[in-house]
Amino acid sequence: MDKRIKWGIIVLAGAGLTALGIHTFTPGENKELAAAEKKSPVDKNKALNVNAKIIKPHLLTDQLFVSGKLMPDEEVDLSFETSGKITSIEFTEGSFVSKGQLLAKVNDSQLQAQLKRLEAQMPLAEDRVFRQNALLQRDAVSKEAYEQVKTELATLNADIENVKANIAMTELRAPFDGIIGLRQVSLGAYASPTTVIAKLTKITPLKVEFAVPERYARQIQKGTNLTFKIEGRLETFNSQVYATESRINEETHTLTVRALYPNRNGELLPGRYADIALKQQEIQDAIAIPSEAIVPEMGKNKVFLYRSGLAEPVDVEIGIRTEAEVQVLKGLSAGDTILTSGTLQLRTGMPVILDQIN
Repeated sequence: MDKRIKWGIIVLAGAGLTALGIHTFTPGENKELAAAEKKSPVDKNKALNVNAKIIKPHLLTDQLFVSGKLMPDEEVDLSFETSGKITSIEFTEGSFVSKGQLLAKVNDSQLQAQLKRLEAQMPLAEDRVFRQNALLQRDAVSKEAYEQVKTELATLNADIENVKANIAMTELRAPFDGIIGLRQVSLGAYASPTTVIAKLTKITPLKVEFAVPERYARQIQKGTNLTFKIEGRLETFNSQVYATESRINEETHTLTVRALYPNRNGELLPGRYADIALKQQEIQDAIAIPSEAIVPEMGKNKVFLYRSGLAEPVDVEIGIRTEAEVQVLKGLSAGDTILTSGTLQLRTGMPVILDQIN
């Protein structure tokens, strides 16, 4: 076959394949989409119904909301300092007890016998010291003999005080005023220093413990006021910070804080969770707008103003945030009307109809 004919066939085949590919991959008209557009054309001049707000300077309070818990001012598991059989229980479960009040006692009969024996020796020992002192004044006895009987008396007194201290260890007394809980032992049981008799809790005042993020650490100081609420109660309780932890928790990056609530009538019990509000600062005559009016765009924040029936975007610089509002530092003035709904649909120059103005 002639080479020219051969090359001609190859060129024709290539051209055919190319034409087929162009026809296959060239997008055709979407008839359904075109029909839908003809049926419902987009009206860029159609007005959007929105809500608006007239900016009025007002007091803006910056608050931090955290969760915490109520803790007793003091709490201890009561137990004896010595071992023995419990001979009496002097408290009623769930009652108020005063500091120093006798709560329970273990058998001390052996110690009481020792105390009586030592106290019986006291008159004779004191008489010896008296007689030796009289003889010493007349030089009828050596000073060494006098010092000997004097030392014996001091030793006897020390032995008596030691026995009394051991007897005191058989008595369980309240270390502070508080509410005593449920007893864990019965009369006649053998108790040791590891045996818990009951729990004593001081609930006046109460401690409110919570943690704040590390960025707020320097703002929380002794004397900082706060409020808290607990589930099931409508009222708000006032408290005041009295101490903070000495360092930031490395794992949670928070600072532990404690406040005191007087709880004078014992209305609140420790162990409950509390919703805490910390007032950071108050700004007088602040320009603040609803959070939903802010439109983040390309690393900036903007809002839409209502001007002559049209939506006009304005870049703003924001400050502090609260639960419902955002402070605007630059970009807005008192008396401006901002759009607070439909912000994601708004475009520059779009006609708007105000449904509601606050």
